[in-house]
Amino acid sequence: MKILWIKAGGLVPPDTGGKIRSYNILRQLALQHSITLFTFYGAHDNDIHGELKDIFDQIVCLPLSLPANNSLNAMKEYAIGLFSSQPYNIRRFCRPEVGEGLLCVLQQQNYDLLLCDFVIAAGVIPWDWPCRKVIFAHNVEAAIWRRHYEVARNPFWKALSWLEWRRMRSAEQKYLQLADHVLAVSDSDRNYFLEFLNPEIVTVIPTGVDVEYFRPTATEEAPDSMIFTGSMDWLPNEDAISYFTERIFPLIRRQISGASLSVVGRQPSSRLRASCGKEHNLTVTGWVEDIRPYLARGAVYVVPLRIAGGTRLKIFEAMSMGKAVVSTSIGAEGLPIHHGEHLLLADDPAAFADAVTGLLRDPVRRKRIGLAARKLVEEHYSWAQVGKRFSDVVTEVVEAGTADRKNAQSLHSASPPQGKEKLRSR
Repeated sequence: MKILWIKAGGLVPPDTGGKIRSYNILRQLALQHSITLFTFYGAHDNDIHGELKDIFDQIVCLPLSLPANNSLNAMKEYAIGLFSSQPYNIRRFCRPEVGEGLLCVLQQQNYDLLLCDFVIAAGVIPWDWPCRKVIFAHNVEAAIWRRHYEVARNPFWKALSWLEWRRMRSAEQKYLQLADHVLAVSDSDRNYFLEFLNPEIVTVIPTGVDVEYFRPTATEEAPDSMIFTGSMDWLPNEDAISYFTERIFPLIRRQISGASLSVVGRQPSSRLRASCGKEHNLTVTGWVEDIRPYLARGAVYVVPLRIAGGTRLKIFEAMSMGKAVVSTSIGAEGLPIHHGEHLLLADDPAAFADAVTGLLRDPVRRKRIGLAARKLVEEHYSWAQVGKRFSDVVTEVVEAGTADRKNAQSLHSASPPQGKEKLRSR
């Protein structure tokens, strides 16, 4: 099968949840199918997309001149499109030159399937092109913006979040309704999509993890230590750590004065560094080459997310290393895991603090939960298993489209020409 995979934001390095999921699924698909990767992203130094030529049949990269996030130019660009019906992220990436480049690729050869990776890329898809089209929805994008709006305290940011929520809700529904099939990453996301989609065209593809790369180690855990990992330039992660340090960490410190937290992830904002710098035993590392040593030394993995969508790969990575996890319900939303068996769930600051301190004081329980978590992901959620599920679903989508075309052709050929029908009726 020939698949044209269309992705905004680039694919490598796989340093965000969406990139990690797409990269690993694509590697599995490339073992069975012909893959062309078409990706467009902000131009940057040390671009390594060329290395993907060894994995895929063809790669087409369009580096774009985009303003840096939160820069004055980005604000100007946002202001110019203030009255657009399209969400900012779709306007930002889906530029005319990208659409033209995609059409050139489509005109060069025939594809069985166009795979739109994230709804953000949907703005450049020629939806009338004669082949099957699937959207891989890693998140409910509108739900993320709704939660931004709900937790925002700054009036200006609250207003912008409301505006983006409304725009994204409209765009998300529009594009998903145009697709032949939609792939969700959790049952909760699927249930949201079923409010406006036929159940037959929405399938859940579970999150996976590299169970060989993320393995339990013999490294000794640091006493009373907590660990959080994630891209810190993603606003839900920054909000989570701000919430944790302001509302939860002081409660933990009252019970365990030597408790510590390491926040590991790329591009933490100066604001986050400054606020964390005020706390004793709180470390913000920024980007690191390998997160596994940090995960190994952490006694408890915390996920205090208040804003989210899709599923969190970070939880599966921690579980795969045998870590005991404490998460909010939103943080673990959509994952096939059970409170008290594979992790602990807590949604208010006091309950979260109690769950963490209980595990810090009970190494036997920590180990029991960590082992159960490792067993779950090892047996059911390796990338090989997820990739096979993905391949099976998109193959069925393409085959269904082929069958529909054949049936339509049969009906057409069986119908007599209009002129002859008129002669018979006289």
